[in-house]
Parts: sequence; structure tokens; C-alpha cells
Amino acid sequence: MLDHFKSRWDIQQNWQLLFPVFGLLGLGYSAYKLAYLLTNSLPQIVTVLSAILLFIVLLKLTLLIFKKLENKWVVDYKWEMIRIFIVFAITGSSSMLIGKPIMQFIGITKENLNPILYWVLFIIIGLIFYQILLVMFGWLFGQFQFFWEFEKKMLKRFGLGKFFN
Repeated sequence: MLDHFKSRWDIQQNWQLLFPVFGLLGLGYSAYKLAYLLTNSLPQIVTVLSAILLFIVLLKLTLLIFKKLENKWVVDYKWEMIRIFIVFAITGSSSMLIGKPIMQFIGITKENLNPILYWVLFIIIGLIFYQILLVMFGWLFGQFQFFWEFEKKMLKRFGLGKFFN
């Protein structure tokens, strides 16, 4: 069974199994957190059963997305797609975690600014740090070239393509 899994994901060395394991753990954690948010006033067993159901749904959705992106993304091995998804997850979470303290540092809070303007600024600051963190985490996870090309495409869509000719 493990050999079938390894061949399906083009895993040649055992250390590469870390990425599917981390991916499944992250998916499980996300499923539990989502189930907890949806069922926090219900008995714990409902939360656990909901988390299992959500895990299965999220896993099927993730595998479907992998299948669709398999021909679009240029990677040497299929397991690298898992690594790329992990980078996207870490980057998205990190950029939002960094945004709040930065806004507090410059004196912007929900109390002293219109809530709509606050959230617009929060998203803009998050996007700025997302661009930086995406390349940084991509480099840390050994996917710098993939994320650098991805970043250039994204910035071109934002109208900043003249900087990356």
C-alpha cells in the first residue's frame, strides 16, 4: 500500500513522505477547526463526526484540485504539488497574522477607523506581505523558481508587469 502511494506521488526517498503527512495533518486540523466553529454549542461527538466528514470532503476537493493543476503547474514530481499547497497555506495564514500587529503599530484599529476602511486596509496590508512571504516560504520549501514565476504572473495581473520584463 505504501509503495502504491509512493509511486502515485512520485516519491523516491522516504523524507519526501513528510509533505503528504504534513498536508494530511494540516487538512485534519483545518477540518476540526471548521467543524468546531460550526458545532461549538453541540456535544463533542458531533464536532468529531463533523470533522471527519469535513476531512473527507476537503481531501476529495484537494485531490480534485491537484488533478486540475497537474498539467498547469510545471513540477518535476507530483509530491511537489503538496509542498506548493503547504506553502500557499502557510503564506496565507502568515500574511493575515502579520497584518494585524502592523496595523496596530501604525495606530489603526477598528475603534478609530470606519470598519469598512479598516478591513480594506487590512486586506491591502495582508496582500503586500503575502507577496513577500510567498517567495520567502517558497524558497524555504525549495520551490523558489515556481513561486518566483507565480509571483511575476500575479504582479503582472496587478498592473506591475513593467518591473518584471
